[in-house]
Amino acid sequence: MKCEELLDAICLDRLNDKFITLYGNNEETIKVQKERYVNAIKSFMTLYPKSEEISVFSAPGRTEVCGNHTDHQNGCVLAAAVNLDAIAIVSFHNDHVIRIQSVGYEQEFIELDHLNMHPEEKGTSRSLIRGMVSQFHDMGVEVGGFNAFITSDVLSGSGLSSSAAFEVLIGNIIDCHYHGAQAGAVKIAKMGQFAENKYFGKESGLMDQMVSSVGGFVFIDFEDTTNPVIEKHNCDFEEGGLKLIITDTKGSHADLTDDYVSIPSEMKLVAAQFGKSVLREVDEEQFYQSLPRLRNVCSDRAILRAAHFFGDNARVRKETDALDKKDFSSFLKLVCESGKSSAELLQNLYSTKKPIEQGIPLALMASKNLLKDCGAFRVHGGGFAGTIQAFVPLNLVKEYEKAMESLFGEGCCYILNIRPVGGYQVV
Repeated sequence: MKCEELLDAICLDRLNDKFITLYGNNEETIKVQKERYVNAIKSFMTLYPKSEEISVFSAPGRTEVCGNHTDHQNGCVLAAAVNLDAIAIVSFHNDHVIRIQSVGYEQEFIELDHLNMHPEEKGTSRSLIRGMVSQFHDMGVEVGGFNAFITSDVLSGSGLSSSAAFEVLIGNIIDCHYHGAQAGAVKIAKMGQFAENKYFGKESGLMDQMVSSVGGFVFIDFEDTTNPVIEKHNCDFEEGGLKLIITDTKGSHADLTDDYVSIPSEMKLVAAQFGKSVLREVDEEQFYQSLPRLRNVCSDRAILRAAHFFGDNARVRKETDALDKKDFSSFLKLVCESGKSSAELLQNLYSTKKPIEQGIPLALMASKNLLKDCGAFRVHGGGFAGTIQAFVPLNLVKEYEKAMESLFGEGCCYILNIRPVGGYQVV
């Protein structure tokens, strides 16, 4: 579709059904998204004025509902795609170069004749793009190149997995145009994890990419990482009188890589004492019987983190079952149990390198004071800095939002809906 044609289609409400699918049916939200898309298209036209035919792609952020740091141990997770996303306005060409302008960043140029890892690119979006393209190349897919303008409201550091949304976005752009959409959601998720682990240089599990790519409310069992069990479930939190709210405590993620890496490293160290590579392969009863022996070879913290894995991994299925039965009371109790386990056993509420910066514990304390025995709250995502998750009774949403903003600033709360689809070609 040509740029002007797409602008007309948006203004004449011809894309409203797709916007409702992606963002919900709130009129004000649809209005905001229409303006967002129009501005993105106009920015694209300014950057690449010679482009004629364009396509539009979207990939969502995600919220982890249960299974905090269980995925990298081949455990289970319960998570959902949300109505915050990264969108790309794209035109394709055969110049063998990818040009990407993301809002707030310098323009990226990736020459497709050089797809090997570049050590100097570690930690950059260039590395993720190169990592995704290299895997399509290894599959025999000839990627000619493209120009793109990307804007995202999955803010970096928000705990909603902006990097996974970016990886899934790039994967869908290439797969849809150059590969006939043959790779599919699960393959693209695995490619995103590979790009993040190997090219970007960050060890991570597969949950973020899988939920962003698959979409919806998802139970995933990673026992067999080559063929994970993926179950889509239906859940309407508002039916239970609840709203899902993520609060960004605005903590800095700088210099936290060691904190994140320490969790899978310590869990795997415990697993190694049983001749296993990950904790999912370890018998829980044998683990507890071996505590005296483990203290001779593992740190106390490593042992506690392993105990968290066993507890939270079991809670994932319990929470899923509770939601399927619409037993919101049991669900909320399990959320609180998970949060307590993360605080006491996993110990990822703040960094020991920055002990006086405790935004997450502060947000949890304020949530407890406000919600009391109503709703539930817990650390969200990787932890150490960033976000908390709360399930707030509908009658307390405005009061809760006001209380969080008084602590962490206007716009710190994300009141979310579950998005039914993952990586998606809008046009």
